[in-house]
Amino acid sequence: MDHYDSQQTNDYMQPEEDWDRDLLLDPAWEKQQRKTFTAWCNSHLRKAGTQIENIEEDFRDGLKLMLLLEVISGERLAKPERGKMRVHKISNVNKALDFIASKGVKLVSIGAEEIVDGNVKMTLGMIWTIILRFAIQDISVEETSAKEGLLLWCQRKTAPYKNVNIQNFHISWKDGLGFCALIHRHRPELIDYGKLRKDDPLTNLNTAFDVAEKYLDIPKMLDAEDIVGTARPDEKAIMTYVSSFYHAFSGAQKAETAANRICKVLAVNQENEQLMEDYEKLASDLLEWIRRTIPWLENRAPENTMHAMQQKLEDFRDYRRLHKPPKVQEKCQLEINFNTLQTKLRLSNRPAFMPSEGRMVSDINNAWGCLEQAEKGYEEWLLNEIRRLERLDHLAEKFRQKASIHEAWTDGKEAMLRQKDYETATLSEIKALLKKHEAFESDLAAHQDRVEQIAAIAQELNELDYYDSPSVNARCQKICDQWDNLGALTQKRREALERTEKLLETIDQLYLEYAKRAAPFNNWMEGAMEDLQDTFIVHTIEEIQGLTTAHEQFKATLPDADKERLAILGIHNEVSKIVQTYHVNMAGTNPYTTITPQEINGKWEHVRQLVPRRDQALTEEHARQQHNERLRKQFGAQANVIGPWIQTKMEEIGRISIEMHGTLEDQLNHLRQYEKSIVNYKPKIDQLEGDHQLIQEALIFDNKHTNYTMEHIRVGWEQLLTTIARTINEVENQILTRDAKGISQEQMNEFRASFNHFDRDHSGTLGPEEFKACLISLGYDIGNDPQGEAEFARIMSIVDPNRLGVVTFQAFIDFMSRETADTDTADQVMASFKILAGDKNYITVDELRRELPPDQAEYCIARMAPYTGPDAVPGALDYMSFSTALYGESDL
Repeated sequence: MDHYDSQQTNDYMQPEEDWDRDLLLDPAWEKQQRKTFTAWCNSHLRKAGTQIENIEEDFRDGLKLMLLLEVISGERLAKPERGKMRVHKISNVNKALDFIASKGVKLVSIGAEEIVDGNVKMTLGMIWTIILRFAIQDISVEETSAKEGLLLWCQRKTAPYKNVNIQNFHISWKDGLGFCALIHRHRPELIDYGKLRKDDPLTNLNTAFDVAEKYLDIPKMLDAEDIVGTARPDEKAIMTYVSSFYHAFSGAQKAETAANRICKVLAVNQENEQLMEDYEKLASDLLEWIRRTIPWLENRAPENTMHAMQQKLEDFRDYRRLHKPPKVQEKCQLEINFNTLQTKLRLSNRPAFMPSEGRMVSDINNAWGCLEQAEKGYEEWLLNEIRRLERLDHLAEKFRQKASIHEAWTDGKEAMLRQKDYETATLSEIKALLKKHEAFESDLAAHQDRVEQIAAIAQELNELDYYDSPSVNARCQKICDQWDNLGALTQKRREALERTEKLLETIDQLYLEYAKRAAPFNNWMEGAMEDLQDTFIVHTIEEIQGLTTAHEQFKATLPDADKERLAILGIHNEVSKIVQTYHVNMAGTNPYTTITPQEINGKWEHVRQLVPRRDQALTEEHARQQHNERLRKQFGAQANVIGPWIQTKMEEIGRISIEMHGTLEDQLNHLRQYEKSIVNYKPKIDQLEGDHQLIQEALIFDNKHTNYTMEHIRVGWEQLLTTIARTINEVENQILTRDAKGISQEQMNEFRASFNHFDRDHSGTLGPEEFKACLISLGYDIGNDPQGEAEFARIMSIVDPNRLGVVTFQAFIDFMSRETADTDTADQVMASFKILAGDKNYITVDELRRELPPDQAEYCIARMAPYTGPDAVPGALDYMSFSTALYGESDL
């Protein structure tokens, strides 16, 4: 049954037609209708003190059916029949059906006989018709009635709830949230809707049914399992159940609506009265606020600190930003409320509202003007006062900064000035401390300006009546007192440093004097000890006598040395006296010397012990030197004879070699006889060797009785033998040269005469310049130009191949003999070269190997240089290389 017409006939004909058409009810629906309709009937019958158990049986006699109609209609029906017969039952049922029909319900296909016979379908249809007429038909919501009205009511009540969407009276109610929402909407305290879950319909349905039965007097008309277990619950059963909720809540709603109508009328009056009260209170509060605020704004009591003034400014800004805007709004609202109230009273034909005296809108406007005037003056005063405090704070901050800087600088200065580090300092450290103190005094003087500035700022703050002047004055006084104390301590430390410096300078002078005298005296003692302990070595009697004399002189100086020792020790004692007298805490020892008085005394005692030992050693050495002197005289007597003899013989040999008496053969014979006489002198040399051996064994190294040593004699003897042998050899070579070169005796004499002429020192050799002069005298053209120098260098390389820097007579003779033969040699070389070269300017290596024996060819090739002429060819040799290879450089 989905539709019911508004006309009574159509409203109640459709259900019976449905029952006629549906021959059988769905078993599930029948069960739900039976249970729901039974519960609905019992909810009314219990008011009469009865109930039914079986809906189709208990209504068969018509008695309880009539009673039900009387209860739900509130009217009395015809008196029922009390008989037990069928006719009596039909009569009672007809009375009930007639009553239903009298209410405008047209029953179709429902007769008393079906009810009396217990026809379930007809009985349920009849009960549904009663429910429609008495429980649903009168429901009206927003111009809809009956079923549509009930559905709309459900939708309006459950609209705010999530997961609830009521669109019909069957499946929209299966999850139970619809029933719970209806209860919670009207009685929120009965159900905690937030804990319900859409996926738990059994719990939701049971909760709603149990609460409705317990608190709302709505009997439980369905079981939750019947609804959940059915795909589409029975619509009649659900509508019947929901209508019970509607009637349970609609009664309270009607009472509330009636009360609201009364309250609305009262509310208008109360609102007007409240507006009056609100105006009075708001005006009173606003005027009171203005009265309290104006004295605050007119208060010109200055604050001592910028923070306090800034707080005042911040309070004023809070007033402007937080406190005044609401009051402006209140003033505006007050005027709006006054105008609104007057309009409402005029519309209600009520007399106009007259505020209390002094609370008129004009009064409020006048008070507000005074407030704004005070506000303007207060703001100007705040800004001026802040500027003044800014200047004071600037001076105070400047004072604090300078004071902090000064205090930071002075921190630790008093402790530094009270230090007594000078008591253990050395003189150099004292001087360094004085320099450091002078630097500190300069720094102290530089800070004088800051102290004066601090005092000046403090004075200015006092003159400007700075609130914290006592603190500033106290700090300034402390700084000044500390400054005076620093000055006193500085002066005191300077005096202490200068006094200590003077004492240490005195001690330093004594130390220096001690060092100056102790050092040489110590050196003297060390030298004396060294001399006294020195193992002397003497070779003559005079030396030992000199040592003895020096030793006696040394012993004569010992008394004066002892006086010097005592004087040095006296200086040290003077230092000790000063240290004890003035309580000087010496940091160390004498910085100028490490020599201690103990060392001086120890060494002095050692010197005294060494003197007698030295006396004994000198006496023993004197005796030994007397024996050595006798050996010297013996050797000197013989050496003075042999030495001059050797020298004489050497000179004689030199004259023989230089002089040109007789032929070379005569000179040779004379030299050999001279050699024989020299050899016969050998025994005297041997005797002198024996005397020399005795001198060596006595460790005698010099002899004042002769200038000749054994070494000189040996060398002279060997030179004599060598000279005679060399002179004999030179004469023999001259004879060979003469004979080989064909030099005549006259030429030899000429060569000798030239050589001897330029041998100025008669050494038997010529120096380079002497040799050059000799060559020029013989006709050689050797100039001083580069070419002449080169030519002389070439000649020197021939006569002095070993570069000894001298030219012997033999080398001179050889050179002169070569020079006479140079022309012939050059011609021979040129002829030989032309034979081998033919008409070329060079000889090839192959030609040389072909013409000469292998060994000689390879020898020449190794010495020859390549040909470098304009027509040079690989493997060619030039003329100069060829001639050098054949004759040597000296031949060209």
